[in-house]
Amino acid sequence: MTELGYFLACEEHTPAELVEQARMAEHAGFDSLWISDHYHPWHDGQGQSPFVWSVIGALSQAVSLPIETAVTCPLVRTHPAVIAQAAATSAVQLDGRFRLGVGTGEALNEHILGSGWPEAPVRLEMLEEALQIIRRLFTGEQISHRGKHYTVENARLYTLPDAPVPIDVSAFGPQAAEVAARIGDGLITMMPDQSLVDRFRSGGGGTKPVYGGLKVCWGADEREAVRTAHRLWATEQLPGELAQILPTPRHFEQATQLVTEDQVAGSVPCGDDPDVHAEAVAEFVDAGFDGVYVGQIGKDQQGFFDFYRTKVLPQLRG
Repeated sequence: MTELGYFLACEEHTPAELVEQARMAEHAGFDSLWISDHYHPWHDGQGQSPFVWSVIGALSQAVSLPIETAVTCPLVRTHPAVIAQAAATSAVQLDGRFRLGVGTGEALNEHILGSGWPEAPVRLEMLEEALQIIRRLFTGEQISHRGKHYTVENARLYTLPDAPVPIDVSAFGPQAAEVAARIGDGLITMMPDQSLVDRFRSGGGGTKPVYGGLKVCWGADEREAVRTAHRLWATEQLPGELAQILPTPRHFEQATQLVTEDQVAGSVPCGDDPDVHAEAVAEFVDAGFDGVYVGQIGKDQQGFFDFYRTKVLPQLRG
């Protein structure tokens, strides 16, 4: 059966709100949690961006659900050796119920130290080297590394889980899917794209798990839900590589002026029809995904969880 998880949005909520949402997700019957890893929100209207590793520490004491970052960029803002320590500690706190989701990131979060923003092929190259470092550190051995992009000297992790943390790789195109198949323990993507799943599996991914995520906006007034989704997450409809290269929340505010409410209504499940929500999740299931993570847009989280607990999750689970 496909795993059904909840997607915690650090861009939109305070640490306390995220912990409470995780509790509600567990009570509603969700199987697991994703949590985003950002330095900035996509735009100022979202209004938050807590440090994900601190929030994961709090979540480990509040719920018993598995947790995964969706996704962490171990390339520029944070050195892979530090990400390795953060992931290992999180796995210990969660008794092994932690997966590290990684990707090549966005300039929005990663350019802040002033070291420049590499082109996509370079970022994929950096990601591969970063994962080599992280996996070597997960062995508990002291390592040194002098590669093309990173240097590590006499580093060793002392706080480690019983088994190495699984690392899933985010991909949105065929080249990245092939890299994910080669270096990842699973694939993460945000569209129910069966061709991408097939590319991942045929490229070496085999039976490794594939996870997907989507945003929804539950609400009794469908049009108001569309307006909320447009106000807070019109960034989801930006085309091409804009999301990877725009450097500040202000730039995203400017770009999303080109996104209409009708565009959002056509791509984000909104309102209170359980069939609409269930069908959106089923698209991922039908495309061969092993897990689907749903994130509610806006403040009415309790209404969303009541709706999914009573109407949507029972329908999806037959």
